[in-house]
Amino acid sequence: MSLYLIGINHRTAPVELREHVAFDPTELPATLIDLASLPGVAESAILSTCNRTEIYAALDGAPEVVRSWLTDKFPDHVDASQFVYELTDHEVVNHACKVACGLDSAVLGEPQILGQMKDAYRLAQAQASAGPRLHRLFQHTFSVAKKVRTKTAIGESFVSAASATIELARQVFSGFEKRTALLIGAGEMIELTLKHLRNQKLGQAIIANRSLERARALAQKHDALVIGLDQIESQMHNADLVISCTASPNRIVEIAHVKAALARRRRQPMMLMDLAVPRDIDPDVGSLSDAYLYTVDDLRQVVTANQAARNEAAGDASAMIDQYTGEFIRHQDALQAVPLIKSVRSQLKSVRDQALAEAQRQIAAGRAVDDVLERMADTITNRLLHEPSTKLREAGQQGDQELLDVASRLFGIGKD
Repeated sequence: MSLYLIGINHRTAPVELREHVAFDPTELPATLIDLASLPGVAESAILSTCNRTEIYAALDGAPEVVRSWLTDKFPDHVDASQFVYELTDHEVVNHACKVACGLDSAVLGEPQILGQMKDAYRLAQAQASAGPRLHRLFQHTFSVAKKVRTKTAIGESFVSAASATIELARQVFSGFEKRTALLIGAGEMIELTLKHLRNQKLGQAIIANRSLERARALAQKHDALVIGLDQIESQMHNADLVISCTASPNRIVEIAHVKAALARRRRQPMMLMDLAVPRDIDPDVGSLSDAYLYTVDDLRQVVTANQAARNEAAGDASAMIDQYTGEFIRHQDALQAVPLIKSVRSQLKSVRDQALAEAQRQIAAGRAVDDVLERMADTITNRLLHEPSTKLREAGQQGDQELLDVASRLFGIGKD
């Protein structure tokens, strides 16, 4: 059985392609069941975020069936092979660790991805699609991520996606004290962004969410107003800054909403930041005068501060991951020998038990103990060496030097 990964991320494909293979969180349980039903897929898990969609699998067969399952989600006119990447065995282990540590993120070192990986693994466990191979992979990955963040500066020097969003906003607004932000969604990214805005002395915050209860819980912590998604159109003209990050498979903000808001704002500029995949905001909004639309792909152009420190920390983290990957692979390889070791031990114990029983009978019959022990030692030695000796003689006769060399290594005997 082999480990296999196929994926698409912010490095290999633009957001307009990534959104085609992003999975709706509410549909992920059923999607996992569908994936697990494919022939040759023994175990599977899906990591789907705004920056990546990756399938982790343990396969009993060829990977073509998983590859086809994922690439069928691309538009018909797109050659998926130009955008996906595929990894196997130790490459999967190394990649998973780098993802968990934030080394493969659009914002180097960002910590949210580790939580997203843990969620993906927990969901695979709940759907019984993750088995022992993926269990060992993800537990190793989480352990390495903890060690890397503890022993390197990667966790200290990162610039979060939320802070990068603020840097983009600074390109439009000189300050935030008199500004109003409309935040669509109530998840972790929205909360982090709102915290950054409050640190910048944001004038007013409005949270729009499908679940008003969740929005109110967030609003109470950060002194914000709450509206439903159906009120966005009527409230948008009040917003200087619109930040959206939901898991909705459908558009939340249409171009007509923004046109109407801009008309009421009398050409005051509006910045819109779409952090969602699939995108929440109609991409045509970017063509409107006085509307400044950014997506998650634009964050990479902002993350420049402390680049030398982050790169140095990333180098240290990569070296650690390489070391731990080697240790993991050696451990996995050693596990393959466990059944053989058990069989050998069982066979040797059988020989020992038979010889011991015979010795006990002879002692009970009055034979001298020294004679019985010497005979038992000879019996055990002869029985244990009979089969190996026969095979080694055959190897010598047939010129099988490979077997002779293996025997030398196995018994710790030099060529002399």
